[in-house]
Amino acid sequence: MDKTVNALLHGTLDALILKTLADGPRHGYAIARWIEDATGDALQIEDGSLYPSLYRMEQREWIQAEWGQSELGRRVKLYRITPKGHARLVHETRQWETFTKVVSRILLPA
Repeated sequence: MDKTVNALLHGTLDALILKTLADGPRHGYAIARWIEDATGDALQIEDGSLYPSLYRMEQREWIQAEWGQSELGRRVKLYRITPKGHARLVHETRQWETFTKVVSRILLPA
């Protein structure tokens, strides 16, 4: 992945994770794979970014974690979005829409 894309990812990772969890609970690896698949592998989510983000969001009560089983029957920590997380996702999505509109006015003039 391009370093520029990677730098942009850090500002949006929480929103991407929340959007992923809005479809249902997932474990860490499944979250990363969903984002990678959804972006055609343009975004590669590294463990060093994913798990600190999950921990931070859990502390802010945007997500909850519980132990469960993976598709392969292994014990995994499953994350699910909370009502606070849904509200945060709406907020982050609106901010992203506003940001991309104003930056596009400069970078992509008509």
